This record gives sequence, structure tokens and C-alpha cells, in this order.
Amino acid sequence: MRQLLLRLRPVDATQWVFLGFLSLLLLGGTLAVLLQMPALVVPALLVIPTVLVLTRWQWLYYGVFLLLPFSHEINLPGGLSMDIPSEPLMLALMVCVPIALLLGPGSLRQIAQREWLHPLLLIPVIMLGWSAVDSIFSTAGLKSAKYLLAKCWYLIPFLLGSLLLLRRPADFWRVAACYVSATVVGLGWILPRHASVGFSFAKVNWAIQPLYLNHVIYATALALLLPLAWGLALRATTLGQRRWWQVAAGIIFFGLLTSYTRASLLSLPVAWFFYWAMQRRLAGTVLLTLALSITGISTYLVTNDNFMKFAPDYEKTTWHGGDFLAHLQSTYKMRDVSGMERVYRWVAAARMVDANPVTGTGPSTFYPEYKRYTIKSFRTYVSNNVEHSTAHNYFLLQMAEQGVPGFLLFCTLIAVTMMQAQLLYHASAGRPEVRRIVLAITMTLVIIVFHLFLNELIEVDKIGSVFFVSLAMLIRCGTWLEESPAVFEQQNAAQAAD
Repeated sequence: MRQLLLRLRPVDATQWVFLGFLSLLLLGGTLAVLLQMPALVVPALLVIPTVLVLTRWQWLYYGVFLLLPFSHEINLPGGLSMDIPSEPLMLALMVCVPIALLLGPGSLRQIAQREWLHPLLLIPVIMLGWSAVDSIFSTAGLKSAKYLLAKCWYLIPFLLGSLLLLRRPADFWRVAACYVSATVVGLGWILPRHASVGFSFAKVNWAIQPLYLNHVIYATALALLLPLAWGLALRATTLGQRRWWQVAAGIIFFGLLTSYTRASLLSLPVAWFFYWAMQRRLAGTVLLTLALSITGISTYLVTNDNFMKFAPDYEKTTWHGGDFLAHLQSTYKMRDVSGMERVYRWVAAARMVDANPVTGTGPSTFYPEYKRYTIKSFRTYVSNNVEHSTAHNYFLLQMAEQGVPGFLLFCTLIAVTMMQAQLLYHASAGRPEVRRIVLAITMTLVIIVFHLFLNELIEVDKIGSVFFVSLAMLIRCGTWLEESPAVFEQQNAAQAAD
């Protein structure tokens, strides 16, 4: 009898789950009969979809990227908001990924030890830890708590989940294909609407509704997808596939052009410049030059209040709603209302840092705290801020909300990411499949980081998801390069056969 029981004992997580389901079904069925309450069977029946989700959670993962272009924000009580349907799916993944890590084959060893200790994984975790500590000093505890939850449903699904699920290059390109294809489908709604008003500069925000909150998020999402669409075209195995991805890239580029978003258009040559620098091992020089330049300019501006020399004339700051060329001209003349509004927020952020240099005001508290730190001389026509937007500079936002430690942690993450990208690019010289991924995600990351100097986008579902997947793929590319080419190709072939 003892030997029989040993043979019937579950030996893996799947059998334990099945045994639990069977036990719950028998218990619920027995109680339902004895107590004449059929509803007692429902908990057991709910296990079936739950088990499907937990054992096939990759469907949710890919589903997020198929639905991201169609996700839109809804307001919740308490001044909070949620992106539907992406954030509920991300919340479900936040539960599924840890369970898969604990109960899957090999348990936590599904992610290699070197990957657990990789700086691109450790630094975001440390940043999350500092945000939790900083929330103790927050001026708006509920908003800071929501920020921490949102960070978890980005980090766990897209950083840990990507390391768990994207085992081979084909897995990454499948994710990219989902997001690029779904975006092109979304453009099938946006572009005809925009065309109906002659691709008007003033009507961009109308045309993209309800899929994108504003033209900045729309243009940034399109810009970061271009390197991925280009990579998909390069790796296509048939002429038909290559033509499709080229057409997709062309549609996305056309959407970007007609978004009339200056930063997004400029981000493309910036990404190519970084590619040129990376080829010549100059990434460190570029980053150091950028850091010294920003430090020098900032020091000059705060010395003797020199920033007051650049205060705009309230009567001359203008918004050229229907004329993009006039919009560009007013930008370099420092009379563009959106540019001057950024300066208005930056001055307020700098004064917030001066008042709270270590802890800031707490995560997700810039609005409405910043209004107490503004200077009237920099006020513009749109300073009433009906959108409740923040600092228009993610680096300054980190410093204002989470103090100098939060700012330094984020700068460290960006610097390590770019240096790691350069290292992997040169290490993958003989591995074209790995190099293609490194190059595509590096250019995508440069595009995202460039936008962070003018906007705060890491917590936007359509952009933050790609940011953290890209970090995970840089970690995974390092693992692939440690494998011998023969083993790498063998595993790729085995996956293709499956």
C-alpha cells in the first residue's frame, strides 16, 4: 500500500494543481449536495480558467502587446486613472509571473544566476526600493502607493516576465511583430480620420482619439517602433514577409511625419548618431559630454539667478495651432508657448529640488505641488495645466519627486544600459541574430531616452512596456553570447521545430 501511495504522489507543480482542483471539486460537490447549495461548486469551476491563465500566461503577455495600441485611459475615483485593457492584463501578469517562477520547471533557476545579478535587473529593483522608502515622506500617500503598484506591474511582467518567456531571438521578434502589426491596424483608424481634415496640424489630437491620450504619446510610440519594424524586415525569410514589414515601417513613418511632433522627428537622427558613436566605441564619450554639458548649463542658470534672463514675454509667447512651420520658427526664437511652458515647469522643478533635495515630495506628487514653486515671470497661456501633466522632463521629475538619490539611480540605469548596449554590439560581431536584436533595441531605447528630456513617458503603458522589455533583452543577449555558436544555433533550430 505504501509503495502504491508513493507512486500516486504528485511529482510536479502541474499534478499538484490538478490534485488541488480535484479535491476542491469533490469537496464543493459534496457540500453542494448536503447543503443543497449548488453555488458551492463555483469555486472549483473557477479554477479551470485560473489554471489556464497560470499555465499559459504567455497568452496574456503577447495579448498585452496586441492590445496596447487600442488601450485608452479612464478616470477612477480619488483622482486616479487606469489604461484599459492593458493595465488589468499587466496586473494579471504581475500575479502569473511570480507563480510561474516558483512553480515552473526548474523553479527560480529558469532565470540564470548571472541574470539575477545583472545590473540592469538590480538597479530597477533598487530604484523601486528607494521609491518605497521615499513614499513614507510623500505629500500624497495614495498617489505614491499607486505609483509603486504601477512600477510593480511594469517591472514584474516586462522585466522578469520577459526574462522568463523570451528564451530565444524568435520570441523577442514575435513580441515586436505583435506590437508593430497591432499599431498598423490602429493607424488604419487614425490616418483616415486625420486625412478627412487634410492632415491638419491643429487636428492631430482629435484624429488619434480615443487610442492615444495626446500627440506626444502617439508620436513617441510610432518612433520607437520604427527600429523594430526595420529589424523585422531584415530578418524576414521570404520576400512577402520582408515587403509586409517594409510597408508597416512606411505606414508608421508616415503617421510619425503627420504627427508634427518635433521631438519625435528629431529622435530618429539622434538614434542614428548614437549608432554611429557605438560603432566607434564612443558611447562613453557621448554620455560624458552630455552630462558635463547639462551640468555646466545648469550651473550657469542657477548662479546669480541667470535663468531669469530667459523669462518669456507673456504677450509674445504664441501657439501656432494651424501652421507647423510657424511653430518651428517660434521654437528657436523662444516664443513657442509649449517650449516656454516647459521652462516654466523646469524652473518650478528646480525650486522643488532646492526645497527637498533628499526625498523630494514623493513619487507621483509633482502635480499639484509644483504650483507653489512656480515663478510668475515664466507663466504662459497654458499654465493652468488642465491635463494635469508634470515636469516635461523625466530626469527633473525624478529629482523633484524622489530627490537626488532617485535622480542618480535613474541616470545610472541609463548610463549602464547604453554602455552595456555598446559592449554587446561589439561582442556579437560574429552572431548576426543577436547583433540585430541589440541594434534594434538600442536605437529604440535611445529614442525613448531622448523623449525623456522633454516628457515623462516611462509610466505610459505604450512606451514603458517596451523600455523594460528592452532592458530584459540586453540581459538575455549577454547570456546568448556566453553560449557557444553551435549550442545557440541548435537551440534555435529546436525551437523552430516546436
